[in-house]
Amino acid sequence: MGKKVVVGMSGGVDSSVAALLLKNQGYDAIGVTMQVWQDELLDDIQSNGGCCGLSAVEDARKVCDIIGIPFYVMNFKSEFKRDVIDPFIQEYQQGRTPNPCIACNRHVKWESLLSKAKAIGADYIATGHYARIETHPDTGRLCIAASATVSKDQTYALYSLTQDQLKMTLFPAGEHSKPEIREIARSSNLPVANKPDSQEICFVPDGDYGSFLRENGASLKPGRFVGPNNETLGTHTGVYNYTIGQRKGIKIAFGTPKYVKSIDVEKNEIVLADNQDLFESFLEADDVNWMAYEPFSGEKELVCKIRYSHRGAPCIAWTDNGGKTIKSRFLEPQRAITPGQAAVFYERNRIVCGGTILKA
Repeated sequence: MGKKVVVGMSGGVDSSVAALLLKNQGYDAIGVTMQVWQDELLDDIQSNGGCCGLSAVEDARKVCDIIGIPFYVMNFKSEFKRDVIDPFIQEYQQGRTPNPCIACNRHVKWESLLSKAKAIGADYIATGHYARIETHPDTGRLCIAASATVSKDQTYALYSLTQDQLKMTLFPAGEHSKPEIREIARSSNLPVANKPDSQEICFVPDGDYGSFLRENGASLKPGRFVGPNNETLGTHTGVYNYTIGQRKGIKIAFGTPKYVKSIDVEKNEIVLADNQDLFESFLEADDVNWMAYEPFSGEKELVCKIRYSHRGAPCIAWTDNGGKTIKSRFLEPQRAITPGQAAVFYERNRIVCGGTILKA
């Protein structure tokens, strides 16, 4: 019997094929779906095809039956609410735009799930993420590297993994492209081979963040839209309805398009500006997790991604506060650098470190 691995299964094709690949490689694989849904949200998740509802559980169970591995559902509802949903609401109320998938990876999948995996004697956990784990040739530290397919690379959302967590992590899908993963599923008669990818946040499957926040206690307090010179331009419906760079939903007619440039929670004001005014060269990120390196001194030329869909841009980076903070200056200004999002720094497609954007 091979080493034991707990595979986090969402009911999608990527995690299903990850389990299959590990089984075929001789691992003692166990499929686990993490029950994170809140009972009051389950109907919405089901009706909108969310990735963590009951149908996802049944898809994962069917796959495990076909490939011949045990399957379990583990309850992480309280951890998910405490570490993902509640901070999501709090961040929006503070005028920041969080990435809940990063919080889920950090606190639920790689803290809670890994803890339970250790408790049952597992050697590893695995997911269907498109990423690879390498040993850095200069530092000897484990780091996450880009997957074999750039179009599906998911390293950005994994920057917070620690060295100990990386030692116990496997990413079987990282060596394959999406079409290859689907073909493996089809040739193995997995029922999820053509299942579409989930595009929305699992607990807001209809994408209406404003309604979700209101239904979960966020206060609705209208305030001023202001221009660069503090002139009143109109009335907004509550700061949590907006994010940096947003145009849609402002609902005020101007001669030229206006975008959200900044959000001032204390004044309850949102600054609008022209598109060219959204470009910044500087950012500061805190709560930094170091991966390929320990905190470095001086300056380094790196590439920084400021959101999941960002291609990454060259920058000069330096550390502060004993490595708890990282600052960078982009060689070319970047659009809509957003507090609350992650800034992830790369060197030759390997993650050096990442943190939460504090300000631009």
